[in-house]
Formats: sequence, structure tokens, C-alpha cells
Amino acid sequence: MSTVFALRHLAFEDLGSFEGVLKSRGHDIRYVDATTEDFAALPQDMRAPLFVLGGPIGAYEVAHYPFLNAELRFIERRLAARLPIFGICLGAQLMARALGARVYPAHAKELGWAPVVLTEAGTQSVLKPLGSDPVLHWHGDTFDLPQGATRLASTATCENQAFSFGAHALALQFHIEAEAKGLERWYVGHTMELAAAKIAVSMLRAQSQELAPAAAARGNACLTLWLDAL
Repeated sequence: MSTVFALRHLAFEDLGSFEGVLKSRGHDIRYVDATTEDFAALPQDMRAPLFVLGGPIGAYEVAHYPFLNAELRFIERRLAARLPIFGICLGAQLMARALGARVYPAHAKELGWAPVVLTEAGTQSVLKPLGSDPVLHWHGDTFDLPQGATRLASTATCENQAFSFGAHALALQFHIEAEAKGLERWYVGHTMELAAAKIAVSMLRAQSQELAPAAAARGNACLTLWLDAL
């Protein structure tokens, strides 16, 4: 049995439905609080997948959040070693920055349920179970496509919604792991962001209760394909 590490930036933004998939495949899960972790103390050559989860800060805000420097170096080393890594939201942005791409505020925030458009490569990738069905967006930043990466999905607001880098690295701006019950913690933790965006919690909750179960099943199918391909 191997241990899967998940770097998290907020306690309530966790692996969601991915936990069940990973445990069913015999993995233990260890959450690592990136904000306080000594990255030098972590195993540097973990063969099991590493997940880098979301958070409300920018991958470029190293002056405000110095821990990002150590986290970026850790991600850089893992990418260079071609060890499996899966980034979600902030995690994807950190991967893009670690690969030398620019991360910056998008011209509009994406927050709520909407589909992504898979590229031709995306339709042949592990993301093919998503089809044209809605996924959960919750981000205000975007990034340029890293050199050597393959764009897998886009929206009108953000051209680069997902990319792969070799067979070992997958990065998604959007959330395919979110579960309706777990999102109740997000509504509290991100209450100021929702209010600023003028999004009613009751409306978002109703959409999530309707859409999240099927979306999480599709997300789990994507994760399973990715794990199988490693």
C-alpha cells in the first residue's frame, strides 16, 4: 500500500470524491498543509501521485505568502523528475508557474457551474468523460500554456483551462472532485468572495445538489483513466 500526498492550502478544499477512488485502489492519503510544511522534510522521490489542491491566493503572490517559494521548488523538482502530479485550480496555476509560464488575473472571474470545451487533444485524453457537461469553476486567475504542455480544455474566459505535460502531469483550472456535501464548507469559507461576486449561496447550492453527483462521477472516471495510464 502506498501513500498519496495532497498539498492543500485550505482545510476544506480537499480531495473530495477523489478520496474514494484512491482508497479503493489501496492508497493511504496524507494531507500536507502547504502553508506551514517543511518541504525539505517531505519525500522527494514519491512514486505515488502527488495532488496539489486549490486555494484563494495567486501563484504569483510570493511576496505576501513566502511559503509559495518552497512549494514551487518542490513542484519543479517533481515535474523535472517526471513523477506523477495532478493540480487542481491553484494547484494547476502553481504547476504552470513551475514550468515557467506566466500566471495572472483573468479578465473575469469564473465561479459556478459551466462546461469546458475540450480541445481535439482533450477529447482523446483522460478528460474525455467530461464531454460537454458542466464542471465547477471557482477561480479568478489564469495562466499561459507552458512550453511543451498540451492544452486540453478551454472556455471563452480562459483559453487554458487544462493541460497535460507528458504522461505524468495533469493540471485543471476547474474542479472535477467537488461533492455537494463538501461544498457546504466552501460556502462558509468563501462567503466574502461569493458576496463580492453577487452569487446567492442558495442558488449555487441548488445547482450543486443537482449537478455535483454526476459531475463527480465523471471526475472520478477521469482520475481512474489518469491513474491507469501512469
